[in-house]
Amino acid sequence: MAELRLEELSASNIVAANSLSLKPGQEQFIAPVTYAAETAVVNPANAWQRVARMGDQVVGFIHGNFDPENEHEEFRACIWRINVDAEVQGKGVGRFLATALAEEAKRRGFDRITVLWEPGEEGPEAFFHRIGFVDVGESAYGDVIGALEL
Repeated sequence: MAELRLEELSASNIVAANSLSLKPGQEQFIAPVTYAAETAVVNPANAWQRVARMGDQVVGFIHGNFDPENEHEEFRACIWRINVDAEVQGKGVGRFLATALAEEAKRRGFDRITVLWEPGEEGPEAFFHRIGFVDVGESAYGDVIGALEL
């Protein structure tokens, strides 16, 4: 497998990031209900968006949010979205992206990152547990809140 590298989201890679494929059944888990409701109040200046490249191909995308003043603790340092192309799921791309965000959070002085997901059979829960996130609560919309201590 080719080496993974991180690249800032840009005009040259956004189409590829938006074209990542999903496995059947995953489309319903792209954005938890909580994130859809919260989008209206998120400050775009706090966004941290990166793609993972394997060779010349974009194989993953992560959108992080860093907002130490957010009234909701789960949105202060969090994974807002993470997508890995269906062809490379299970090959370390998601872990690579989550680790990169965790390192950025540490660099910014955070001691944990969070992520929310909608529970469900084809959802991302097993992945997040595998890379060290633990369930710490539930959002007002029933999404699981997971945290990773740094």
